[in-house]
Amino acid sequence: MQEALGVIETLGFATAMEAADAAVKTANVKLAEWLKVGGGKVNVIMRGDVAAVKAAVDAGVSSAANIGEVQGQTVNPRPSDKLTPKFPITIKKTKK
Repeated sequence: MQEALGVIETLGFATAMEAADAAVKTANVKLAEWLKVGGGKVNVIMRGDVAAVKAAVDAGVSSAANIGEVQGQTVNPRPSDKLTPKFPITIKKTKK
C-alpha cells in the first residue's frame, strides 16, 4: 500500500530541523529526505499513513513557525508511483 507523503518547506536549516523533530515526535512517520532547495529553503519530506502524516505536518509547521519561517506545506494522501524515480520521496535506508 502506498504511504502518504508530507512536505514542509522552511527558510533555514535550523527551522527545518525543528519541523522534522516535532513531526517525528508527534506521529508515527518516517523521514524520507531533507533537501536544500536553494535560496536558503529546505524541504523536509516524510512518509506514513494519512492521519499520521497530517498530524506530523501540522505539528512540524506549528513548531517551526515559532523559530523561523515556514514557506509551504503539503500532504498528498496517495502519491503516484511515477513520482518516485524523479523525486527523493522514498524512505532512507539506515546502515547498521
